[in-house]
Amino acid sequence: MNDLVLKGGRLIDPSQAIDKVMDIAFADGKVSAVGGDLDGQDVRDLRGKIVTPGLIDLHTHVYWGGTSLGVEAELLARTGGVTTFIDAGSAGPGNFHGFRRHVIEPSPVRILPYMNVSFPGIFAFSKTVMVGESADMRLIDPREAVRVAREHKDLILGIKVRVGKSASGNSGAQPLYMALDVAEETGLPVMAHLDNPPPARHEVVSQLRRGDILTHCFRPFPNAPVRADGRVRDEILAARDRGVIFDIGHGGGSFGFGTTRAMLAAGFLPDVISSDVHAVSIEGPAFDLLTTMSKFLCLGIDLSTVIKLATVNPAAAIKRPDLGTLRVGSVGEATVLDEKSGQFDYTDCIGERLVGDKRLIAAGVVLAGRWWHPL
Repeated sequence: MNDLVLKGGRLIDPSQAIDKVMDIAFADGKVSAVGGDLDGQDVRDLRGKIVTPGLIDLHTHVYWGGTSLGVEAELLARTGGVTTFIDAGSAGPGNFHGFRRHVIEPSPVRILPYMNVSFPGIFAFSKTVMVGESADMRLIDPREAVRVAREHKDLILGIKVRVGKSASGNSGAQPLYMALDVAEETGLPVMAHLDNPPPARHEVVSQLRRGDILTHCFRPFPNAPVRADGRVRDEILAARDRGVIFDIGHGGGSFGFGTTRAMLAAGFLPDVISSDVHAVSIEGPAFDLLTTMSKFLCLGIDLSTVIKLATVNPAAAIKRPDLGTLRVGSVGEATVLDEKSGQFDYTDCIGERLVGDKRLIAAGVVLAGRWWHPL
């Protein structure tokens, strides 16, 4: 007998090229069946709703209580439908053990981390205090980073580094080179943040390897990926050809409607849509993953593609094919959505406003094959 059946929803699973009204069943914590006329102990009527694989947010900061920028993953899961949070380097070698024991292990939702190459992680990030953890090279000890990455190799996805005027100050691209050394030594990928120059965009992008992630990939000028004439910059195209992964990482200062329109017009889709939600951006303009996904809907990207960029694609980026899919036998996680029509006000990171006609709202979450939220 199935533990849970979601009946009559519009099932959108890009991993299987499914977009159809049908039932899905869960048993023993996994997807047990997809089809019609399924039955189980707990049956939920989801006619008019959208059922997707559990959403994956590839760029978040959820070391709540241990860093100034951390937000609560469980709360975001309930309000935003995310079942897997990728923490983008909140903790470094000096405090990673606390992140694991006090936040990741007790969490009812999955948290998978990148470890910051800087020893204290992102330690001073708020509305009133902003100190880049990569600005002081005394805070970067590659041997300690390698030691802690190996100690937690069962959990750590890769090495995070933040460079740019805000994050690395006069250190320029040096923290990136050190992060790449750590990544090479440990066999891990890098996730690279780039804000305002210095360093310049080409200095950073040209160093990234297959499987590395460039987050904030549609940031506004300066260091934007597109020229004023609408042409995608050569180093960006070369990086995609090498297999670099392009992640939105909206956040508080890293997503522009103008850049996005130009990139989409040039035929350059991001590989992943993510929120970069933290204690500042959660109050806007990012808010959460569903808001970021809704912006792409309103910019003309079809729903199935938007869901692909928040499920199967981030799962591939972190090499977890068991996530981001509703294949029979896969992890029993799903997100239930409402797609609302109307007039909705959206803002990018430099104040440009977009009045869109669509908005995605979380209507339910399945975890471990059980209906989890709302109760």
